[in-house]
Amino acid sequence: MGQGLLTDTVSNLPTIKDDNLLVGFDTSDDGAVYRLNSDMALIQTLDFFPPMVDDPYLFGQIAATNSLSDVYAMGGVPKTALNIVCFPEEEDSSYLAEILRGGAEKVMEAGAVLCGGHSVNDKSIKYGLSVTGFVNPDKIFHNNKCKIGDKIILTKMLGVGIICSAYNAGEASEESYQKAIECMTTLNKYAFEIASKYCINACTDVTGFGFLGHLNEMVTEEYSIEVNSKKVPYIDEALKLAEEFLITAGGQKNRTFLEDKIQFNNIPNALQEILFDPQTSGGLLLSVSEKDANKLMKELKKLGLPCEIAAEVIKRGKQNIIVN
Repeated sequence: MGQGLLTDTVSNLPTIKDDNLLVGFDTSDDGAVYRLNSDMALIQTLDFFPPMVDDPYLFGQIAATNSLSDVYAMGGVPKTALNIVCFPEEEDSSYLAEILRGGAEKVMEAGAVLCGGHSVNDKSIKYGLSVTGFVNPDKIFHNNKCKIGDKIILTKMLGVGIICSAYNAGEASEESYQKAIECMTTLNKYAFEIASKYCINACTDVTGFGFLGHLNEMVTEEYSIEVNSKKVPYIDEALKLAEEFLITAGGQKNRTFLEDKIQFNNIPNALQEILFDPQTSGGLLLSVSEKDANKLMKELKKLGLPCEIAAEVIKRGKQNIIVN
């Protein structure tokens, strides 16, 4: 669902004040955080969606990787997971078994425990996880605590939404599609484990609201974010597809919501589409202190991650985000 609709919908929900609720839905963060004691807090998050690939095993892997990502984006470690399943009873149960196998393997790779889940008979297939993790209350990664001068590192390539949509229509190459699959099935665990050794002031992950949408959620009234479009990593073919207007409806929703919050300085429309493109199981956006940025980048590069310093936190300007 679009950001605007969600923001309006949840703004008037009744709540109970609880000092142990360290992160709720008011900041559009990646998960809820509830303090258990001075050394430990609980992270809760969930995510599910319909298939974006035909292979059920790969779909299970992607959906689980995406669900687990929010715990890493909050600075925590996943511990337990519950399956969320919508599946037509008349469908072949072996298809569902493959979805669940793919998801279970990714939960194991994360070092978490799959504890069960809930299923409903539905006309369309949907799958995801409810994930619980742990974090030290003093080491939470908030999404909006950037400091002026921070460098923002993106840890995965963009363009996944454009590539997958075009591939399903027979317009994208197998090579680009496999790059998209690799992006979507790579746990953010590995980038998080390295990043947690450095001074991370804020973090989120890139999913349905696209690179610019999630970057916008990192902005406050105290600072803006300046993007260096030449440094943003993306799958090369996505730009060619965007130039041919093979773009996504979700990207247009993101553009509509963000258009008055972003200043583009001579950025081609096709590249703008990549920056708006909804991602599935995208990378982390790490707002890291300037002194640590290059050291962190070197370690991330050793993992083989296609990461780049894509943006910088600057003094507050007229717009939330400036793209050069």
